[in-house]
Amino acid sequence: MIIIIGAVIVLASVLGGFVWSGGNIGNLMHPSEFLVIGGSAIGAMVIMAPINILKELIHQIMQALKGVPYGRAAYEDLFKALYELFMLARRNGMVALEEHVLAPDTSSIFQKYPGFLRNKPAMEFVCGGLKPIIDGRIKPDQLRHLMIVELDRLEEEGHAPVGVLMRTADAMPGFGIVAAVLGIVITMQAIAGPIETIGEKVAAALVGTFLGIFIAYGFLNPLASNLEFVNAARIAYLRCIAECVGSFANGQAPLMAMEFGRRSLETGLAPTADELEAMLKSVGGGAKK
Repeated sequence: MIIIIGAVIVLASVLGGFVWSGGNIGNLMHPSEFLVIGGSAIGAMVIMAPINILKELIHQIMQALKGVPYGRAAYEDLFKALYELFMLARRNGMVALEEHVLAPDTSSIFQKYPGFLRNKPAMEFVCGGLKPIIDGRIKPDQLRHLMIVELDRLEEEGHAPVGVLMRTADAMPGFGIVAAVLGIVITMQAIAGPIETIGEKVAAALVGTFLGIFIAYGFLNPLASNLEFVNAARIAYLRCIAECVGSFANGQAPLMAMEFGRRSLETGLAPTADELEAMLKSVGGGAKK
């Protein structure tokens, strides 16, 4: 929603200034210019990136339009769910987590936190991190490194679609020039015609340059920056999980494992130590050190 509001402000500011100066919005409506610029941009993206990257780009844009889902409420659900898991493992051993990790959709713990349960990438990250420990395939002190390796891969994968969008944005002014040049070619063919016709065709050509620059710097580049922030928030959320799970696997008490995760968060999202302890007291069994 914030992105849409920002886009409306940008569009209203430019068009409002144009109309205020005596312009007619109808003079900017040249479908041929939109076709050249839009078609060129889409074609360049298809040439530039494999289909899975383009699908991920669409997914990231849709996510950005919904807003960053990793606010304080999301972290509260995360801390509570992990704390319950760790308390269960502390009482009954890591094998007690098997039913929750292998079938998270039916887990009595995860079902208490539907927001966290719906976050499939986070659920896969948690369950994928705990499975090797439960199975005994790796040593506890190896788990954190294993999760960090996966984090690095996820971070790199998240940057690829953003890179495609940024390169497309950089190319938009060039596509605008292409549209303008084609418009001038058409103008030259009508150079012997009425001055009104020549002026209209020159105006259409200049609209191509305007659109290329406007779309690049008014929409695509800001959108790419927003996607970077969304990806950074997603990685920070997963990094918090890695800190909590890795610390508990290394022998830290459940509350202390949560503390490791809390300290990995940026200031605006991290609860204080007292807030964290009070939060976890609402979980069955209370917050135990």
